[in-house]
Amino acid sequence: MPSAAHPVPPDGFEQAFVARVLDDALAHDARVYGLSGLQGSGKSTLAAQLVAEAAMRGLRAVALSLDDFYLDLPGRRRLARRVHPLLATRGPPGTHEVALAVTTLDALRNGDPVALPAFDKLGDRRLPRTQWRQVAGVDLVVFEGWCLGVPAQDARALRAPVNALERDEDPDACWRGFCNDALAREYPALWRRVDRLLFLQPPGFGIVPEWRWQQEQALRARTPSRPGMSRVQLARFIQHYERVGRHALRTLPAIAEVVVALDAARRPRGARAPTAP
Repeated sequence: MPSAAHPVPPDGFEQAFVARVLDDALAHDARVYGLSGLQGSGKSTLAAQLVAEAAMRGLRAVALSLDDFYLDLPGRRRLARRVHPLLATRGPPGTHEVALAVTTLDALRNGDPVALPAFDKLGDRRLPRTQWRQVAGVDLVVFEGWCLGVPAQDARALRAPVNALERDEDPDACWRGFCNDALAREYPALWRRVDRLLFLQPPGFGIVPEWRWQQEQALRARTPSRPGMSRVQLARFIQHYERVGRHALRTLPAIAEVVVALDAARRPRGARAPTAP
């Protein structure tokens, strides 16, 4: 394993680990291999490494993110006016174009030519179709997302707020109820497109703010002109994800076929699976 002085992302996961994850996907004939993990857990890094490892073996793989299917800011603002102001913030269930994700994965699974949507987070908009990447005949799709595979909560669990954001800005549970209804109604069809799911399991939700802050600093370093968030702003932002994130920690270990426990430096410390990577 890499030393503690070099956390896994952005340096990347150990090559032997990446190879074992790809072996797991291929051994189970997974055309769509899902990576689920909370913010900053290394999903995008691992997805890119899996695509590169597949290419070294003569396979054609593509990485796709749930983030690629965000609703544009104007669409979210319409939701915010119609349902609740917190829906202007992208990320929680209900802020994705799930139908587009389903049709895209179906086309990839069938080997059909398809254009892959891409979302410009700086511009807060999906790129025009003319800029989508055209692919066909893909052997493997690595599909990653922060809430991939997470089921809806029992409605009774929505009553008590989990943080200050819910307590102060969603006192009647309208926003969290809308997100939970979307998770129950729209997302299962998308989850069913995933043939095999790997969950990058953090030590607990408490590590997420630090991981996400590291991610924020890396983004700033790559794009100095990008308007970044302060730690105070980031703390509020993460509260949008906390309810579903904590629910993921409770439920995904029993749902995912592969569970990889990470330490605070994002190093894999163990795996549990029928055939573990």
